[in-house]
Amino acid sequence: MNLPVLITGGAGFIGANLADRLASEGKTVRVYDSLARPGTERNLAWLRDRHGDRIRFDQADIRNGDRLADAVAGSSAVFHFAAQVAVTTSLVDPVADFGINIQGTMHLLEALRIRAPHVPMVFASTNKVYGDLADLDFVLEDGAYRPVDADVRAHGIGEARPLDFHTPYGCSKGAADQYVLDYARSFGLRTAVMRMSCIYGQRQMGTEDQGWVAHFLIRALRGEPITLYGDGHQVRDILDVRDAVDAYLTAWRDIDRVAGRAFNLGGGPDNAVSLRQLLDHIGDLIGRPVAVRHAEWRAGDQRYFVADTRAATQALELGERIGWRDGVADLADWLRREGTAARTRVEVAA
Repeated sequence: MNLPVLITGGAGFIGANLADRLASEGKTVRVYDSLARPGTERNLAWLRDRHGDRIRFDQADIRNGDRLADAVAGSSAVFHFAAQVAVTTSLVDPVADFGINIQGTMHLLEALRIRAPHVPMVFASTNKVYGDLADLDFVLEDGAYRPVDADVRAHGIGEARPLDFHTPYGCSKGAADQYVLDYARSFGLRTAVMRMSCIYGQRQMGTEDQGWVAHFLIRALRGEPITLYGDGHQVRDILDVRDAVDAYLTAWRDIDRVAGRAFNLGGGPDNAVSLRQLLDHIGDLIGRPVAVRHAEWRAGDQRYFVADTRAATQALELGERIGWRDGVADLADWLRREGTAARTRVEVAA
């Protein structure tokens, strides 16, 4: 029986890109999404236009345990992207953040344990599980924070780094991350975790709260100022969504080899860039300086996060990643084609 692949949050940014890849390979994809965030309808329509009957749609909330269990029981694999994705939103409504990120994930894990223990699942976690890295020392070099520790400077933050949950979002995603790993350990489920850095690319309509690479481009293309929280020297490793999809697909296909493991998934040191450096590059792409205004640091913001990607690269046999300058230029071209600069801001879940 050719059961569909289930993607929770499948109409969001990464979910839609993954659904597109799977459907392009001839798979049937079950998109499970509440469409609560404006813009997801557009991604769903795009998927249906491209793939027709290969896209099956369940409009349902991740907190609906019965609907979710039925979807899980009828699927060949699960990718879990449905989430509350913003630190700022978690500070405004921590109870909703808890319900979506922890209870929703527990519904999914219990559905797998009880009704489909053979079905593999890959979970989208976050680098926020490592906290603000306040114990590390940094120096400011060439407009970017760099770690003093030689190993971290060379390779980034590895999976052996102690977990340290900050903000309700960090707590909810971190708890879900740990439950996913423990259900592999305690119940033998075929689950794995991807702790993602900053993923960017086509179909991302970013906001100040989430999807900052696309948000910077959208504002710049419209000629609108960009707010930098903090000094703008914060460093992130950014990863093109095409490379992220490669990693998720490989984790699924090799699940029996990687089950019970968590991987840091990001651009790594070669794709590490400060916010200011990215803005300079965007200015070059659009042919004019980007207007900037400043605001105070936000809760839980890391001055530096670069993923040590060696474990993921080795275990998942990942190839060379798309360079950040080329990837950002591709995203800028897509946003221009989509006419994003002329539209009212649209939010799409990651």
